[in-house]
Amino acid sequence: MELNINSLMSNSNVRFGTSGVRGLVEKMTDMVCFAYTLGFLQYAVKKSSQSFDRVAVAYDLRMSSPRIARVVRHAVDYFGLTPIDCGMISTPAVALYGLSEKIPSIMITGSHISDDRNGIKFNLPEGEILKHDENAIRQEVINIPNDLFDKFANLRDNGEASKTKSDNGDAKQNYINRFIRAFPKDVLSGSRIGFYEHSSVGRDLLVELYTKLGATVTRLGRSDTFISVDTEAVREEDFLLARNWTNQGNIEIPPFDAIFSTDGDADRPLIFDEHGEWIRGDVAGIITSRFLLADCVITPVSSSSALELSGWFGKIIRTKIGSPYVVEAMRKAVEDGYKRVVGYEANGGFLTATSMLLDEEASARPFDALPTRDPAIVHIASLCFARSIGASLSGVMNHLPRRVVMSDRLKNFPTVLAQREIDDLASSPEMVQLVFASLGELVTYDLTDGIRVVLGDGDIVHLRPSGNAPELRCYAEAVTKERATALLCQTMNILDSWRRRTQNDKHPLSQ
Repeated sequence: MELNINSLMSNSNVRFGTSGVRGLVEKMTDMVCFAYTLGFLQYAVKKSSQSFDRVAVAYDLRMSSPRIARVVRHAVDYFGLTPIDCGMISTPAVALYGLSEKIPSIMITGSHISDDRNGIKFNLPEGEILKHDENAIRQEVINIPNDLFDKFANLRDNGEASKTKSDNGDAKQNYINRFIRAFPKDVLSGSRIGFYEHSSVGRDLLVELYTKLGATVTRLGRSDTFISVDTEAVREEDFLLARNWTNQGNIEIPPFDAIFSTDGDADRPLIFDEHGEWIRGDVAGIITSRFLLADCVITPVSSSSALELSGWFGKIIRTKIGSPYVVEAMRKAVEDGYKRVVGYEANGGFLTATSMLLDEEASARPFDALPTRDPAIVHIASLCFARSIGASLSGVMNHLPRRVVMSDRLKNFPTVLAQREIDDLASSPEMVQLVFASLGELVTYDLTDGIRVVLGDGDIVHLRPSGNAPELRCYAEAVTKERATALLCQTMNILDSWRRRTQNDKHPLSQ
């Protein structure tokens, strides 16, 4: 059976998102997952400058992930390579393992999206796939014997792939060692961390890491069922949990310096200060960049403008939203001669393009580059930076320009409809001014990714379709939380009118 990946993407409704494919679990049949894996491997062999005979495979805690991981390992085996089973570990851990071993790595995860969806993230030996890699993979044509699958597209072989080998915990240990070697011994000594575990696949790994770095860690909120935690659109119940855990009047819970967590595949950090107040990922990105003394910082257009207003960095580059765009810009910055190149996203995912010595006297070796999203460096750097200036996490905010960013999303809004509405809006400045007239005077707008509108007094509203789910995201930035909240509410009302219009036009609201 011959399959074109581009046709498969259209027919299956399982499509490329960020660094891989995502879709409804019911659409991610064994055959679809097998085919995508073969397409990636065919491309990886053509693309990579060095040969490889192994592929690392890991997966998150979703109900569907073990099945998909098993199918992926079968596809690796069928392709003639050895699948290395890294088990249930985080996305940055398996990515670092692949980079260290100079082999591709594959992570089965839907990240922060709901349990009825899942995905497959692909990493080449040199790092995560970029947009031009996605386009090339779509052109791959693969061949699968008809007898591998039954009429329901289920893999007939329910056992383990014959060549599968265990990584024997090497991926986990390699990730921990990256921090142990680079940071001074007991760098977190005296720090009290509450770790909100929920269903994050990185919960045990990160608790072990922070304990080894000297912190006192209390495990909180562990769940046996999958919980969709989005570090960019935090749920109200997570706010309530953090505030309860940091309630100083609760004698059963010790006072914390911070509450830390991640999303489902543990590549994005979630941070609450000692009072249970959320620190946005892009604010934490500024702090982490400062701690690492970055000479070039790359971030998407959706991140807070406090980055420029801080005056801390010599070079700042803004990109479209998505880690592939950040990675591409980081590579260019390294080529241009910058020595301490970092990147981050509004969701908090932090990337490093260059190795950096953190402490000339106490560090055994440099902090190795990891050009994919990683939460641990953000957690650690936030505490270390606060300590270096003699402040609490809440006190660190006083050292940053006052900019508040609020975000929300319109769910079940198909990407094609969201993009159509934005295209219509951006057709002329007069149309933009008309739509946003109730929010303030139009100063300028940017179409780098969606539409980012700058209003009088520096207020900002940014709209864009999500690349991972049928959602239309909205960001509002202002000097105060009250103003940002008002901007967000008013803009969400505008978006809701778009939804009503599409319903009246009888457009389907599902993909």
